[in-house]
Order: sequence, then C-alpha cells, then structure tokens
Amino acid sequence: MSSSPEFLTSQLLLREGFRHAFFTRRGGVSRAPFDSLNFSRRVGDAAENVEANLLLAADALGVPLARLYFLSQVHGTEVVQLTGREDRDEVVRRTGDVTVSTAPGVACGVRIADCVPILVADTKTGAVCAIHSGWQGTALGVACAGVTALRKLIGGEGDLIAAIGPHIERCCFEIGDDVAERLAASAPFEDDVIFRAEDRKPHADLRRIVRSQLRALGLDDMAIDDVHGCTKCDADRFFSYRRDKERSGRHLAAIVSRAPA
Repeated sequence: MSSSPEFLTSQLLLREGFRHAFFTRRGGVSRAPFDSLNFSRRVGDAAENVEANLLLAADALGVPLARLYFLSQVHGTEVVQLTGREDRDEVVRRTGDVTVSTAPGVACGVRIADCVPILVADTKTGAVCAIHSGWQGTALGVACAGVTALRKLIGGEGDLIAAIGPHIERCCFEIGDDVAERLAASAPFEDDVIFRAEDRKPHADLRRIVRSQLRALGLDDMAIDDVHGCTKCDADRFFSYRRDKERSGRHLAAIVSRAPA
C-alpha cells in the first residue's frame, strides 16, 4: 500500500492553521482505470480499495477515519451540518453538496471529477465548510448556500477565507448556449466569464464565476486563494468525467475544523 497520497494545498488556509487537502489521483491503491487514489465505490472500484484510500486521506489530514465525512452529491444546494458524532457510513448515504462543522477535528469533504471544490474557513472560530460546485450548483448558488450556513452557525459574518481547487478549467469546459446563459447570469461582478471563438461552442470560466460569487458574499480578493489545475487537461494528476466518462474515479477535497483562535 502506498503511504503517500498526493495532494495540493492553499497557502492561505495553511497560514491560518487549517489542515486541508485537494487530493490528486496519485498515491493510492486502486487499479486501472481508477488508478490510484479513487474515493468512490459507485464508479465500479473495489470497496476495499476505496476504504484503503480513505484511510490514507484521513492520515494525511490528521483525523480518524470516522471523522472524515462527505455526502452523496446531487448538484444542488443542500447543506449538512456535522458534529463528529455521526456515523460516517450513514452520512455518505445522505444527499447534499455542502458539509459544514464548528466542532474541532471534523474533516468536511466533497468528492469531485471536474466540478469545483471550494474550501471555506472562519479564522476566528475555526469553523469550516466544503462545497461541491459543478456547473448546476454554480448556477444555483451553492457557494452562497454554504457560506450562509457557515455564518449562521458561527452567529455572524466571521472572518472568512476560501480556496478554490482544481476542476475543469476554461480551456476545456465547452458548453451549450443555454448553460452559458445560466452561468453568465450567476456571476455578480463579472461579465467576462463566457468565451466564444469562431466555429466553437462557448467555454465557461467556472473559477472566475465562483470567485465572483464569493466576492458578492463579502470575501475580498485577498481572502480567496486559487489552487490551480485542469482536471480534463492533466490526465496524469486528475480524474475527469468529461474526459473518461464512466471510467473516471473521484477526487476528495477536505478541510478540518480547528479550535477558535
């Protein structure tokens, strides 16, 4: 078994003491086509491989496996609050696209394969949330749902910071005109989020849209970090449903809540 799952981090979150990871596809035990750090059984990978990969991720995050949580995602805006006392297997059967916690030592996670992972933290209370923002969730405002739920839990605006992780970037995210219209309408401060070239379908910049949504929620540019990587372009490091369809595994992005500062 590998003992070194590969992951990317945000310097902004690290400076504020938040353990977190945007895991790549490398450093796990799964075999092709899910090689090697796949976090989903539903794609067809062996259950024992996924469990072993989850244990590697929990170790990397410094939490017990029992406190590493994620949901059955449905591209919506449902938020699930976690205390760390929940059964992990029961939580993964619940539907939703945001995990949030104020209890120190809880790893809030989301799984992705092209969608945008957003990790948000409050530097004052140590509370965190993880947001799964595919194009549908982005158009529905799932980032707003996550930040609003986090602020409700901490009882105020807080001092929020966020990191936007690897996903399908503008270079590869080709869409139809109907999706382009919905996404353009979801970017509060940006007009330049849909790109059209002659004889090509529109391409959308999900990173720019999500950043615009976070700014509309009161986070300034210095409070938002970009952790780059295009999941479709970089087959060596990333899974991509757009590229590989049913043969694609799933990444994990997670952040661990900490004690108040």
